[in-house]
Amino acid sequence: MLWTNWTAHAHKSLIPGPKGRPLRGSLADFQQDPLQLLVDSAREYGDVVRLRMGPRDFYLISNPEYIQEILVTKQQDFHKVRPPGSSQFLGNGLLRSEGDFHLRQRRLAQPAFHRQRLAAYGRTMVERTEQLLATWQDGQVRDIHEEMMRLTLVIVGETLFGADISDETSEIGQALTEAMLWFNRRIGSPLALPEKIPTPANRRFQKALGVLDRIVYDLIQQRRASGADAGDLLSMLLLAQDEEGGTDSMSDEQLRDEVMTLLLAGHETTANTLSWTWYLLSRYPEVRARLETELNMVLDGRSPTVDDLPNLAYIEMVLQESLRLYPPAWTQARQLADEWQCGPYRLPADSVALFSQYVMHRHPAYWPNPEGFDPERFNPELPANRPRFAYFPFGAGRRQCIGQSFAMMEARLITAAIAQKARLNLIPGFPVEPHPLVTLRPKYGVKMRIQMR
Repeated sequence: MLWTNWTAHAHKSLIPGPKGRPLRGSLADFQQDPLQLLVDSAREYGDVVRLRMGPRDFYLISNPEYIQEILVTKQQDFHKVRPPGSSQFLGNGLLRSEGDFHLRQRRLAQPAFHRQRLAAYGRTMVERTEQLLATWQDGQVRDIHEEMMRLTLVIVGETLFGADISDETSEIGQALTEAMLWFNRRIGSPLALPEKIPTPANRRFQKALGVLDRIVYDLIQQRRASGADAGDLLSMLLLAQDEEGGTDSMSDEQLRDEVMTLLLAGHETTANTLSWTWYLLSRYPEVRARLETELNMVLDGRSPTVDDLPNLAYIEMVLQESLRLYPPAWTQARQLADEWQCGPYRLPADSVALFSQYVMHRHPAYWPNPEGFDPERFNPELPANRPRFAYFPFGAGRRQCIGQSFAMMEARLITAAIAQKARLNLIPGFPVEPHPLVTLRPKYGVKMRIQMR
């Protein structure tokens, strides 16, 4: 008992972790390859790892029970970490807001993702995908990641905001990429200069932010001027009244923050999932052949609909396995409101707990052959035999992704529409590497040759 009590209150220096370098600790390793650092640290040092990042300590948590405490059972004791610079980019939207305000904003947006609305969204998703397919030709080489980014951006603009932004997808995509690159550099550098100082990187970010703000505010002003209720997310937010009985509607600034957040999250995550899925299907032709067989049996050449989704079980398994290997949200962080008993260690108040989907989804304790692509892991007819929080691509608890159903429906419909008309084959020798920005993108894109079926 004495030994147990002593261990439970052990000093943070007794928590295992890489020594790193003098002063900087593991910061340089994190900046160079954060995925490898986190995977190696979890496998070498266990469920709780102390990572020294310059002047601060972070604690990598890689145990499903502990992660469940953070996200669900004790979620009130953990606060969302707001990285420096994120306020300018995403403001106080759903990804950054906290407490009662977050719950109110989520409640206002939730109806846009109800089941009845998803069916109407599904028709738009398939129509826009088939418009893209009509531009493809047999033997063409295209960057499929760029194609998926443009497609999902057009879909989110039309379904959630009632706007045709097809002529602005390149401009929006470039601005979002620049903003995320800037954001990522700031997370990885404790010495980043304030964003108001006109360094070249800050100037590029401000220019990108100006592009995004112009487009988003134009969307808001056009809808305000029309006064129309299109029944989409933007209409719901515009018409929302203070739930305490007040008459003030949401300010343009708050609307901007919510639209910016959902514009990013609503297309970026699905585009990345689809890009990784096409890459994996190209590498595993036996999986692709089985997926095509399912499509032939269920659709027989016609366009997919929402009603077909229950019969497209293998496509869902393929996407779940793709999300396992390449989760768009690859890591998260929470700040402790108080001390936390985490297994044999007591972590101090105000410290930061990291937990990584990328690490957990490849953890050999929960996934046999963790690097392999095997959709059968998600066969609903087979027992999972793994803890709930060995797999959480969309998070959990009150901060679970509000658009999870939207994203999975979109990914399944787009996959079905494309895979029955075309095979996408990776160009031999083309380098495909994960690039951990805000989301997990393929670093150089995914260059593929189109083979029309």
